[in-house]
Amino acid sequence: MSDWALVGHDGRRARAFALNGAALMHASEGADQTAALAALGPVSGPTLRIGEGQPDAVPAPLLPATPGRGLAGLIQKTPPDVIDGWVRLQLLGLTQDRPDWDGVACVLAGDVRHWVQISAGEAVSCQSFLTPRLAATLGATTAPDTDAVTDSLSRPERLAAHLRSAEVTGNTAALSGHLIGVELAAARPYWLGQNVAVIAPAGAGSDLADALERQGVPTQLHDPESLLAPAFAALATWME
Repeated sequence: MSDWALVGHDGRRARAFALNGAALMHASEGADQTAALAALGPVSGPTLRIGEGQPDAVPAPLLPATPGRGLAGLIQKTPPDVIDGWVRLQLLGLTQDRPDWDGVACVLAGDVRHWVQISAGEAVSCQSFLTPRLAATLGATTAPDTDAVTDSLSRPERLAAHLRSAEVTGNTAALSGHLIGVELAAARPYWLGQNVAVIAPAGAGSDLADALERQGVPTQLHDPESLLAPAFAALATWME
């Protein structure tokens, strides 16, 4: 029997974890959080719910000052943005073993990409983009054309025209490249002169990481699953 549990939705399915301190004992999935917890079995201690509660206003520490029964998401007034609790969990895992790390995390969350400036364990600011959703809608499913990335990075105001040309010619690589290029142009204040950690499932973040590397940006790729264990460790200490 575990002494606490964690449950939340990762954007694809509800997931529950039974833990003994920081050690993972069991994991389960379900159609919703109730089903995931039921499949987990008995838990003797409290259950922490990811995404529960009012979002914390950015800037905010990734690990709230006061322990509770939920890890809420983050919200920003200007520019308006919302980051869900599961992304906050991943950011917590990223910084758990790097308490003094300053940089930017770029997190792929479904069809949204979040850029989050982090300093001393705090989310300082954020900017999110619908680039993955636009790519799926336009059929930009292939690896990006590097010339298209460079073109839209330097001339983002031409995006609509570039996309039309790529559509007419059936050049899906150009579609991908122009979309990534214009996102990089808009996100320049987040990556210029920064260390960037790209958090994305295997194979889903390499195109963006490669584009950043070509701009001379030190970039590290992280699989979201690899960040869960350090996040659990941080939360276990927080709940003591």
